[in-house]
Amino acid sequence: MFEDSTFASAGTISTGSPKWMVATFAFNSTVLLAMILIPLLVPQALPRMANSFLMALPQLKLAEPKPIVVPKDAVVVHTSAFTASITAPTRIPDKIFMADRKEIGVPINLATMEAENGISLPGVPEFHHPRVVAEAAKGPVRVSGMVVEGMLIRKTVPVYPPIAKAVRAEGTVVLGAVIARDGTIQNLHVISGHPMLQQAALDAVRTWRYRPYLLSGEPVEVETTINVIFKLS
Repeated sequence: MFEDSTFASAGTISTGSPKWMVATFAFNSTVLLAMILIPLLVPQALPRMANSFLMALPQLKLAEPKPIVVPKDAVVVHTSAFTASITAPTRIPDKIFMADRKEIGVPINLATMEAENGISLPGVPEFHHPRVVAEAAKGPVRVSGMVVEGMLIRKTVPVYPPIAKAVRAEGTVVLGAVIARDGTIQNLHVISGHPMLQQAALDAVRTWRYRPYLLSGEPVEVETTINVIFKLS
């Protein structure tokens, strides 16, 4: 009797719990996926920091260099470091010299390699800067075509040859040239390019003018290449 009363309605009542579990899982997954994708797709939606922190380097106060004071009873040290050349000693001394007073050397500024504060000690030669003499260029200086292109001040557009236009000939003619000290073209010759376009390129480039190329402040000859492009519209 107990079994009949307990399970009598087993076939009439249906809870449908598996469908609710699937629906709940799908809803939670959608919310979680939206929370992950929205910040990635729309970064503007993220909350901004109320304050921005800026880090500044502390200002360091450098101490002023103290002036060099040369004692009156100081011993002037004679060293070969301030002479024109350094030579090896010819013999080994019998005993090591021990100074009984303070030794003073020439104060040298390493940035300028000059004596500081105008100090010159007796018996020590003064330091002089070596004289640098720039050697004149013996021949044309090799310069790339891109550098020379920026020196161009007068350019004549080449005339397209009618025969090359009739056969639809296009391309780049590469010329070798020497730019003189006054900016004129010398020693112009063809390196590569379509035969029908070479003469037109030579005739045009001969009239080009450049700014003088300066080396150590002096104009020099420049050896370079010039590209002349022929293209039909």
